[in-house]
Amino acid sequence: MKDDLATFLKGFAMGAANVVPGVSGGTIAFITGIYERLINALKSFDLEALKFASQLRFGDLWKKIDGRFLVALGLGVVTSILTLAKVLKWGFSEHPFLIWSLFFGLIAASIPSVGKMVQKWTSSVILLFVIGLAIAVSMAFLNPASENENIIYLLLCGVSAMCSMIIPGLSGSFVLLLMGNYELVALDAVNNLRQGNLSEALPIIIPVGIGAVLGLLVLSRFLSWLFKTHHDKAVGAITGFVAGSLVIIWPWKDTVMEQFERNGEMKEKIVSFQNWHLPDFSARSTWMELGAVAVGVLLIVIVEVFARKNQKS
Repeated sequence: MKDDLATFLKGFAMGAANVVPGVSGGTIAFITGIYERLINALKSFDLEALKFASQLRFGDLWKKIDGRFLVALGLGVVTSILTLAKVLKWGFSEHPFLIWSLFFGLIAASIPSVGKMVQKWTSSVILLFVIGLAIAVSMAFLNPASENENIIYLLLCGVSAMCSMIIPGLSGSFVLLLMGNYELVALDAVNNLRQGNLSEALPIIIPVGIGAVLGLLVLSRFLSWLFKTHHDKAVGAITGFVAGSLVIIWPWKDTVMEQFERNGEMKEKIVSFQNWHLPDFSARSTWMELGAVAVGVLLIVIVEVFARKNQKS
């Protein structure tokens, strides 16, 4: 029961991270020590699992897919997304710098935890770190596409977002932002689902969900193979992704918004970032933002302490 609660809370943290553009749920899974277990559990959905299901051998199926772990984690993720989507939408509207600051602290403090998983920093591992860093940084300067509700495009959004969600340092929400559908999928559709507006939510969520499942099944197999055969190189690239994502999450930048019309109502969405700058230390708000960074760092320290205790026990 204690392990289930811990897994639920880790899932809750992953769900919260996935709602914020620039933050990766995969990073949270990585620094809380469940990443490789998650990848292997997802990879277990194969023909043998389908055979167990068709033969009603649910006990064997449950054991094969690590069902208890996936259910606890999934409940945490879903609960977080449904409860925090509205809160984060309000937060980005009213206190965007505080939200960015909190997650900047979370990700910055997690980099040593990710990097120390590399057993030996060879030249090839360092090269992959630099490549991962460059890819993540370059994403901050891409111009987002326009919003698109075409069902094929929504499927592609699901595939792309899930692939990036499961790779630490690459944010699924930021990929949706670049594809132009962050507001549509991550906020409006989720809030409509939470409010029971199924006629508006399901036409968006269903194709995105199908794409996400397909992306998940394919990528989990690739990542499982990668960690088994090239562990240090994979972690090196992931460390680069995580470090590079700090450019996207950097709180002191200008967010470029764009107005658009949907169902006769004018809305705003994030389209890009510009004018990265240092904080103004003479402003009281800056110290509140630095406090939020400190809270993010403290949360990671607490997670690290509990992770070490669990490993010892």
